[in-house]
Amino acid sequence: MTATGSQRGTGALASLAVAMRSRRTAFVVLQMFASGLPLGLVWYSIPDWMRDSGVDIRVVGLVTLAQAPWAFKVLWSPLMDRYVPPFWGRRRGWMAVTQIALLALGLLLAGVGDDPEAVWVIGALALAIAVASASQDVAIDAYAVEVLQRDEQGVASGARIAMYRVALLVSGGMAISLAARLGWPMVNALLALLFLPILFVTWRSPEPEIQPAPPPTMRDAVWLPFLSFLTRRQALEILAFVILYKLGDNLAQALTLPFLIDMGYSADHRSLSRAVSVFMVVGGSVVGGWVTTLAGLGHALWIFGLLQLFSNAGYLWLSLLDAPHLPAMYAATSFEQLTTGMGTGAFAVLLLRLTERQFSATQYALFSSLFALPRVVAGPVTGFAVAAIGWPAFYLATMVVGVPGLVMLARFAPPGVREPHLDAGAAPAATLLPPTRSGLAARALLSGTLVAAASLLLLATLDAMEAMQSATGTGFDLVAALGRLSRPAAVGDWVELGGVLAFAVVSGVFLAAARLRRR
Repeated sequence: MTATGSQRGTGALASLAVAMRSRRTAFVVLQMFASGLPLGLVWYSIPDWMRDSGVDIRVVGLVTLAQAPWAFKVLWSPLMDRYVPPFWGRRRGWMAVTQIALLALGLLLAGVGDDPEAVWVIGALALAIAVASASQDVAIDAYAVEVLQRDEQGVASGARIAMYRVALLVSGGMAISLAARLGWPMVNALLALLFLPILFVTWRSPEPEIQPAPPPTMRDAVWLPFLSFLTRRQALEILAFVILYKLGDNLAQALTLPFLIDMGYSADHRSLSRAVSVFMVVGGSVVGGWVTTLAGLGHALWIFGLLQLFSNAGYLWLSLLDAPHLPAMYAATSFEQLTTGMGTGAFAVLLLRLTERQFSATQYALFSSLFALPRVVAGPVTGFAVAAIGWPAFYLATMVVGVPGLVMLARFAPPGVREPHLDAGAAPAATLLPPTRSGLAARALLSGTLVAAASLLLLATLDAMEAMQSATGTGFDLVAALGRLSRPAAVGDWVELGGVLAFAVVSGVFLAAARLRRR
């Protein structure tokens, strides 16, 4: 090793040690417990509680629609960039507001704990908890962007993911076990009261050393995050990378349990595999954060990107075996989840560095939503793919699908580059100012309409394919599928249309901003 390389390695180790002792890192990590706590409650505990109490499964399915605010939080994130609460600053103030709301809503939920038949009251409380929690996530992520130093981001990102998973286990696993002994009123009250020490953590959290001024108007809060991001070099390649980097993983993970069932593994074996996978993801996330600090973001994204590319080879191997093979199954699932955690740890650092402090709420919410987009669309696509080509070809295809993400990575972080340049370009301030309100609205409306039409056409195509497979003798009827989409009959159909509308709004704003940047 050269002297320069030795000095760099020593400096990286010193940075890692300092980051692990940092007060900022500690508070940012502790806040993620507050982020995961309500998610586990809404996603796992409330449906379990209602079904165990005898509530109709169809009603339980409707209540799970309360999960929607986490997908749509980018829509109201500009409000949290623009307005500052009267206490504790812009980020900690919003965190405190949402945590007080979560405390109150949790106590109200405890009040109906002996009456699970009050379905719509519970559903309304679950939806309110989800809105408050998604808003809390926006504030917590924005705070992390603003308060962490560059050398602290790797360690903090890995530990944040681990703490988030711990909170999910508390509210989505331990809570269910405790409820069998103490009852849901007591458990819901205990979960709510956990926000008292969380509020203390928020109060004691340090303020960012640099506190940028909020956008002066609401229009600036909506438009400038998009326009400012587009001043970066290779902005579109970076966005494509954000969407594509984990695409192969998301496609594979969408059907992991059905795959193991088809391969003949028992429920006990699948359950143990899931438990091991949780620890592998947590461990991988921590390792990913450490490696990013030691090796640099560019090297880490390439290392974990290549590992992710071949992580599904274990599933391909399982699909070719003649009989269930437990060691092979545990090895395949563990390696895939370990690489998932490592890639996520490095990717979380990328999101922190992409986000500008002035617009940290809106930009981070946008990037995280784009990151989650492949996971949302993976389910319908993977089912049709497996039915058409079979499991071996499917897992081989997921490995090939991972290549475009690495191609996009090479556009802004070529192999060998330790730290890619991600800072905003030095565009004149005048180019960031939006034109008249009517001009903006017209561009956004046109772009959003085109995106909505394309999204509805894709949904109709998937619906027509499903109808063709489920009904013998039925051909591919796209017109009938479009008709079904235009006449929503169930709550889920309305939520699906709402998702298309939200996606169209965000896409319309972004595409309009992209056109303005090319002027």
